[in-house]
Amino acid sequence: MQISVVIPLLNEEQSLVELYNWIAKVLRSNSFSYEIIFIDDGSTDNSWKTIESLSLNDENVKGIRFNRNYGKSQALHAGFLKASGDVVITMDADLQDNPEEIPELYRMITQEDYQLVSGWKKKRYDNVLTKNIPSKIFNAAARKTSGVRLHDFNCGLKAYKQEVIKNIDVYGEMHRYIPVLAKNAGFYRITEKEVKHQARKYGKTKFGINRFIYGFLDLISIWFLSKFGRRPMHLFGSLGVLMFIIGFISAGWIGFSKLYKLYHHQPNTLVALNPWFYIALTVMIIGTQFFLAGFLGELILRSKRDKERYLIRKTTANI
Repeated sequence: MQISVVIPLLNEEQSLVELYNWIAKVLRSNSFSYEIIFIDDGSTDNSWKTIESLSLNDENVKGIRFNRNYGKSQALHAGFLKASGDVVITMDADLQDNPEEIPELYRMITQEDYQLVSGWKKKRYDNVLTKNIPSKIFNAAARKTSGVRLHDFNCGLKAYKQEVIKNIDVYGEMHRYIPVLAKNAGFYRITEKEVKHQARKYGKTKFGINRFIYGFLDLISIWFLSKFGRRPMHLFGSLGVLMFIIGFISAGWIGFSKLYKLYHHQPNTLVALNPWFYIALTVMIIGTQFFLAGFLGELILRSKRDKERYLIRKTTANI
């Protein structure tokens, strides 16, 4: 199979039939062998009934229904597990991503040997204050922190070689950082393509300004995990050593000062009244805590086991 199209969705019943027809028309006109995988992330409207109906009429349409809303990352994870195409295309279900981009994305993966091609919505039809400006700030921070030179990390329209999506773990809210996860996994052939952005036709956006706050927090998490995720003791142990050095120097200064004043018969104060005593005590305690954090991190890493992160309520018969 040449192409798998993975589409996470939440309450998009109005757009699904139109989106399916558009995707199918593009793929058939280019003679692609394909599958379209819809992941219903706990919709409360008739999205799942629409997916089941599409699946009955076209065996290339497959559906996964979550028991409740788990988030876009979990939906992508489930879709990636089921995808069997040589090239995997992800896109949103709100008709803001243009299926006409799929053939060129496929060509860039198969002929130019890119491992991941990310869409870049250079011209956006979103609110400037609540989406466009925060998005530019967010993307600039992501580029600086991750070293991945993309203009639009959060664009839902992306293309992957199958080996990429089968070897990365999309969890939490990390769908924004799939290119970074791919880079950390050793896939360096990453580029971007300017894509058309459509104005939303039905419903309203599921994301508010809080997604950028969470996005920055996730960016810090992924930076930490990429640097120290496999050896947390390297970070916490280094900080613990630094704290102990400061503590020993402070304790040494206290002892030296005490002996110096006794030797020269100068007025002396109790050790407990010396501010360096509290500095030494505090940093040694902090150093111990850093060491304990490092040890706990190592133990958790070694005892970690894969667990189900979402509950699939139902699937279409052909998946």
